[in-house]
Amino acid sequence: MTITTEQLCSRHCVACEGGLPPLTPALVEHFRQAVPSWQITPDGQRLTRSWRVKDFLTALDFFQQIGQIAETEDHHPDLHLVGYRQVTVEIWTHAVGGLTENDFVLAAKIDQVPVELKR
Repeated sequence: MTITTEQLCSRHCVACEGGLPPLTPALVEHFRQAVPSWQITPDGQRLTRSWRVKDFLTALDFFQQIGQIAETEDHHPDLHLVGYRQVTVEIWTHAVGGLTENDFVLAAKIDQVPVELKR
């Protein structure tokens, strides 16, 4: 059964203190289909997505909005800003050293954040 972006957005991250295994590669691909703009890193342990935003202030505002979602979900991504407008977000579950459903929930919610891109 295919999962949709809307279904992921309706879920909330569940606290993870470790002790759980990361998702299998098959489950990673199952969830990734709901967030097709995100890539799996070559080691299979993180989700990543990049944007080229309008300008520096747009990048900072985008990070602020992502930060609010991350705080609400209590699941925090790595945020990277290079060259004043190249934004990259990396998501993974630190406690398990890989990907969990939480990562895909957060990715789907980040995808809903409006951001003005560089034309």
